[in-house]
Amino acid sequence: MRILFCSRSKLWQLGAVFLLVCVVVVGAILAERKVLATAGKIESKPVYEVATESNMVAISFDASWGADYTLQLLDTLDAYNAGATFFLVTLWIEEYPEMVAEIASRGHEIGLHSTTHPHFTQLTDAEIVKELEENYQAVVSATAAFPTLFRPPFGDYNSHVVELVRSQGYEVIQWSIDSLDWKDLSADEIFDRVTKDIHAGDIVLFHNNGLHTAEALPRILEYLQQQDLQVVNISQLLLPGESYVDANGVQRQLNSAASP
Repeated sequence: MRILFCSRSKLWQLGAVFLLVCVVVVGAILAERKVLATAGKIESKPVYEVATESNMVAISFDASWGADYTLQLLDTLDAYNAGATFFLVTLWIEEYPEMVAEIASRGHEIGLHSTTHPHFTQLTDAEIVKELEENYQAVVSATAAFPTLFRPPFGDYNSHVVELVRSQGYEVIQWSIDSLDWKDLSADEIFDRVTKDIHAGDIVLFHNNGLHTAEALPRILEYLQQQDLQVVNISQLLLPGESYVDANGVQRQLNSAASP
C-alpha cells in the first residue's frame, strides 16, 4: 500500500509540474502575440519637424490669451523678412478681431487652435469636429483665409485624435523646439533654449503673449540669419507631394527607400 501511495504522490507532483509548465508556456505565447500586435500597429503622429534639404525653419505662435506684444512681434518679423504661423483660438479671435486682421494683412499663416481650448483627448468625436468647424469658420470670417493646419491645445493628442483631425482635412502640427516662454522665462533663457540645437526642418513654439518673447525674438532671428536659416511659415516648410510622418513625428518624403 505504501508503494502505491508513493507512486500516486509522484504522479500528482508530475501532473502539477506539467500543468505549471503549460501555464508558463501559454502565457509566454500570449505575451509574444501581444508584443507582435503592438509592434505591428503604427501610431499616427503629428508633424514635429520636417526632414528637408532646404535651409528652412518654421516659427509659430499660439494665441489663446492676451495680445499685449503681438504688434511688436509682427514688426520684428517684418524687420527680418520672416514668416510665421499663428495658431488662433476662436475665443481669442472674437476678443481681438483687429489683431487677427493685422496678422493676416502682414502675410502670415493662420492655423486652427480649437474653439474653446480644451483637451482633445477628453472629447467625443462629435465635439472634436465641432471645435474644428467653429474655429475654421471664425478664421475664415475674420481673414478670408482657409486654414489647413491644426495644433492641439496643450499639445494634447492621441492616435485617434490625429486620424480624426486629418480626416477633416487638416494636418496636425506640434513642435520640435519649445521656447517655454509661457513660463515667463527671461529673454536670455528663451534665446538659449531656441538656438541651442536648432537645425533645418525644426518647428519652434512661441506664444504671442509670452512675457519676454517679443524681447527675445530679434536676437533669435538675427542668429538664424547668421546660420543661413530662412524663417518661414509651417506650410512652406512642409514637404510637397506624397509624404508620411514617422514614429518620431518627422515628416519624410514618401519613396521606395524611405517608406515606413
